[in-house]
Amino acid sequence: MKQKIFLETEFMTLGQLLKEINLISSGGQAKWFLAEETVFVDGELENRRGRKLYPGMMIEIPEVGTFFMVKNKEEQDAAE
Repeated sequence: MKQKIFLETEFMTLGQLLKEINLISSGGQAKWFLAEETVFVDGELENRRGRKLYPGMMIEIPEVGTFFMVKNKEEQDAAE
């Protein structure tokens, strides 16, 4: 599954993304999830819940999906 994640702010942390896509129910579970599961950010293995994710970055979680970070939709529309 490929999905766009629209950023409301300049960046989102990896822990926030995991909560946003409903893989965890609280931020405290992010550390455990990243220790148990494989997560790639731009093709590199990542285990830091505080990793900042900016527009243009790709996050891949095997057996869950691929997520693309994009600017807030309203900002994109205004720029066009």
